[in-house]
Formats: sequence, structure tokens, C-alpha cells
Amino acid sequence: MLKQVQQAFAEQGALSKAIDGFKAREPQKLMAASVTKSIENGNALLVEAGTGTGKTYAYLVPALLSGKKVILSTGTKNLQEQLYFRDLPTVLKALALPVDTSLLKGRSNYLCLFRLDQHYQHVPTADAAVINDLSLIKKWSNETQSGDIGELTYIAEDSKALPLVTSTADNCLGKDCPSYEDCYLLKARKKAMQADLVVVNHHLFFADMALKDTGFGELLPNMDVVIFDEAHQIPDIASEYFGETLSSRTLLELCKELELICKTELRDHPQLSKTADKLATLVRDWRLLWSDEPERGNWRDSSKRPDVQLALTRVSEAMGMLYQVLKGSLGRNEVVDHCFERLALAKTQLEKLQDVSKTGVSFWYETTRQHISLHLTPLSIADKFRELVFAEKRSWIFTSATLSVDQGFAHYIEQMGLQQADTLLLDSPFDYEQQAMLLVPRYLPEPNDARMGKALLKLAVPLIEANQGRCFFLFTSHRMLQWMANELPQHLSLPVLVQGTTSKRLLLEQFVETKHAVLLGTGSFWEGVDVRGDTLSCVIIDKLPFASPDDPLLQARNEDCQMKGLDPFALVQLPQAVITLKQGVGRLIRDVSDRGVLVICDNRLVTRPYGSVFLKSLPPMRRSRDLQAAVRFLEDLPK
Repeated sequence: MLKQVQQAFAEQGALSKAIDGFKAREPQKLMAASVTKSIENGNALLVEAGTGTGKTYAYLVPALLSGKKVILSTGTKNLQEQLYFRDLPTVLKALALPVDTSLLKGRSNYLCLFRLDQHYQHVPTADAAVINDLSLIKKWSNETQSGDIGELTYIAEDSKALPLVTSTADNCLGKDCPSYEDCYLLKARKKAMQADLVVVNHHLFFADMALKDTGFGELLPNMDVVIFDEAHQIPDIASEYFGETLSSRTLLELCKELELICKTELRDHPQLSKTADKLATLVRDWRLLWSDEPERGNWRDSSKRPDVQLALTRVSEAMGMLYQVLKGSLGRNEVVDHCFERLALAKTQLEKLQDVSKTGVSFWYETTRQHISLHLTPLSIADKFRELVFAEKRSWIFTSATLSVDQGFAHYIEQMGLQQADTLLLDSPFDYEQQAMLLVPRYLPEPNDARMGKALLKLAVPLIEANQGRCFFLFTSHRMLQWMANELPQHLSLPVLVQGTTSKRLLLEQFVETKHAVLLGTGSFWEGVDVRGDTLSCVIIDKLPFASPDDPLLQARNEDCQMKGLDPFALVQLPQAVITLKQGVGRLIRDVSDRGVLVICDNRLVTRPYGSVFLKSLPPMRRSRDLQAAVRFLEDLPK
């Protein structure tokens, strides 16, 4: 097979003949050869492929030529669609292969016919926008072949109607559903079962692994090759699924469904409605014990508060009462039977989440404006994941532009239990010395100094003006982003786009169309954003992206590290921050012709010993501490 792969990437090979302007890069060929070897030998491989390597083709070509069954998992739904609708057809056409492929999304992406029928006939709200959206969805339901909610481009992504017409693992009735035979999710999964290559995302993959979802567990055993793109996200996603979670939203939705059933099919059962209503009231009261502002905290500590203990005792008792009432109603209705099973599971989860004496895990909570969720997260997934990867003869390929720290994979290998995996570290083929400049400005206050906001503003304005916008300004906190969103427009005549004012997709479209805008963003803009060409030629980062010291999961991992006599800063906080920074930096140079300036407004890069770890992990750009040198670089760029 290696010979076939090499021929595909050759100068006059299948890819260069079929794809305009395609020219294989040396790192791309090396990666393709390593992936081929891993697929042939059935072992695990870690590949860091620097930006511009062309890693997608480097794993797709061997995977498709292997003739084996492949699961390809990527970080987000957007990347999943990009892979399935753009990259995969291109490579399949070039290789002229009759490979059967399938795109499988999470269940919330598919129309649930039963829930549509239920809520269309008995709309649970007087909200005119929801009623209008439900009518549009009903009309579309008679036309769609796939039931993929993504087809509803004329309905807002956050429409309140969508949760009413899609299912969750909790409220899906499974084989008891009256619409089971016509289920779009079931059809998508059947298609995936028969396909040679299935594209999923990490959340869907691990929902299956943790057996949190049904009807999908038979997919992995059929597969010979598992490829994770954006594999740096896996430790956090896998931890979430290998733990336990219970949300007030889950309980309130259950109560709402029971109330709807009592208004329609079980009108002779007022006790069920009253008991469900009582539980819903007590769950809302429990949420009110925290402030309106979203927060995360240590559940071990908070669970000891007398008011929290009292509220949870009342919730637990109300769950017990509802359990007994539902038990007496079994067999009368599919929804009631299913709610009984869900409540039994929620009772078990709550018991586990109240036993905070368990070690080796982090207990934490998170609030949104309306809900609270409790989490039990394992501090390490290494043992579980090692067991999964090496249990059977199967190829596992993990790739990303950001897996290594300080030129090595030790951190990732330790996190994931992949000590037996082969590794490959490929630098980007871009000429960073010529294409980019790294500016670490002089005379900045310390990152947490109260004067930092004004210093950032003073620094950013001349850079943005010299570049005529075309800038991403990335922040590590929402507080600083909001401050800058208020101040920056008063000092610039250019458009300022702010994360949170509209969807990420629309913001990016506006940024590209406007051409001379500056976009202010946090977390989600640090990765998975691809703006090529001279539309983006300046990226300003406010400070090194260390996780918040208040993060309960980080605190638990630090404590665990200390108990083992190890240094939590070197082994937990620093590697995580390096990988996040590498993601942010990767937004700047996306192509061989891109040029630009990266500004990191944090003097710890040069004043602290650990600064060298960050610098060694970044691409080899020319470096400067002189603001004027960066301004001149930007002024010389073609506009």
C-alpha cells in the first residue's frame, strides 16, 4: 500500500492531476507514509503536523486506499462538514475510488418526528417566534430526506423551537417510539454502519464510548482504523464523558414532558402533574442559591453549605415521590415509562454526586443564568483510554497542529496513556522568518495590573491603524474583552466586531466581507478558524492563556499532582497554556503567501524562566520588542 500512497502524492500523481495547484510538501509525504505504516501494522500513532503540512490529505489518502473500515473523528460540527463536503469528495475523485462514506452527527442535529408531532399539536408556549418556527419546521418535515436540522438555514441556530423538535439521549423513547421506523437518526446510524468511512465528531465518539447513548455502540467494533483530527481536544472531552453529570435542565425537561402528557393523554391523573410541578419548583429554588451570573466552583466545598444541603434533600425527596407515582402509572403511556427510567438514572447520578468522599475525581458545579449542573470528572483518563486503544488490533491515529510541548509529546502521552504509540513531529513548511514577526512589547505592566487595559489599548491602536484593521484581538477573559469592546471604538474609525453580539459564523463572514475590521474574541476564536490571505494579517493576544486558578478541575489536578510529589505548574498548567497559545498563534499564517505580525502582550515571555518553553513551542518567526518595527512591517504589507 505504501507504493500506492507515494504514487498518489508524486509530482505527476493522482492528486496533482486532479487538484489545481496541488504540490505535495515533504512533511505531508512523511506523514502519509507514517499513517500508512500505522494502518498496515494496526498500532497507535501521534502526529503533530505544523500549520500548512496538509495533514487532512496525508491521513485521508492512506485511509481510503487501505480498503479498511475507518472512523474519522474531528473537533467540531463545522470541521466535520468541511471534511465531509469539501476534502473527502476531492480526494475520492482524485483517487477514483468507489468508497461508501457517511456523515454522522449527534442526535440533536436530527429532526424527531414524534416530538415535532407532540409539540406542533400542543405548543408549550405562547411565544410567537417559537410558533412561527414550528410551522416552518413542520412544512420542511414534509420535504426533507435526511432530517438534518442543518438544512433549516432560515431558522436561527439558537431558536427555542429546535429543542422541541429534536431528541436527547434522555428523552428519546428508543424502540417504544411510535415513529421509530421513520426515525432520521436511526436511518443515519444504519447508513454509518454500512459505510466504509464514517465522519463523526469527538463528542459523538465519546458519548458512544461511555455508553451514554444507545444504538451506536455497535459502530466501533466494525472499524479497523480510528483517526482523530484536532486530537489536542480529546483529553478534556473524554474526561467529561468518562465522568457523571446531572443538570437542573434534565430534571426540568422531564417535569415539563410529564405536565404535557397530563394535559393531553393522562388528564385523569392530577397527582402526577402536581408531583412533577412540585419537583420543578424545588429544582428552580435550588438554582436560586447561586448568583445570576454564570460561575464554576468546587462542589466538594459547596455541597457542605447548610442551605445547599437542605435544598438538595428537598429535591431528592421530591424525586423519590415522583418515582413512586410514576411506578404506579407504568404501562399507561410510552413517555411515562421512559420518564420513569430517566428519573431512576437521575436518582442514581444524584447519589453519586452527593458522595463527595470519592478520591481520584474532581467534583465541580457550573451555573448558567437559568440552570445548574453537577459534575464528577476523573482526574486522569489514561488507564481507561489505554485499555480502549490497546484492547484489540486496531489502528489509532491522533493528529493536530498542537500536540507537543517544548518539542516533545510527553505531556500528551501521559494524559492519554499512549506510552506504546509511535510519534512524529513535523514542522510547518512555511517560511516564518520571512512571513511573520513576533512582537513582545516592552514597558508593559504585569498582566493582572489594573493599568493593563489602558496599556493594551495604547499599544493596539497604532498596530490596527497601520494594518488598516484586518486584525484578531484575542482575550483570555470575557471581562477584558468587554472592557476593550467599550473603549476601542472610541479610538478607531474602523469597524469593531465583538464575540457574543451574533453567531461565530456570522461574525467571521462579516470580518471577511468588511475587509478592514478588527474582531475581538475569546476561547472559541483561538482555534478552528481559518481566514486565509491578506484579510487577516495581525493577531494580538492579551496575555499567556493560563487556565483560571479558580477552575475546580484544574485545582483538583494540581492537588493530585502535589500529592504525588510532582510540580503541578510544570506538569499541568504550563503544558495546557502552551497548547492553547499555539492554537491562537495558528490563526495568523494559514498559507505560503500569508504575512503578518503576532503580538503577545505579556512580558513573562522574557522575564520568567518558563517563557522559553512557550518560545520554543512557537514557529520560528523573526522577533522584536520594538512596537515601531512591527508598525513598519504592517505598513509595508500589500493592502
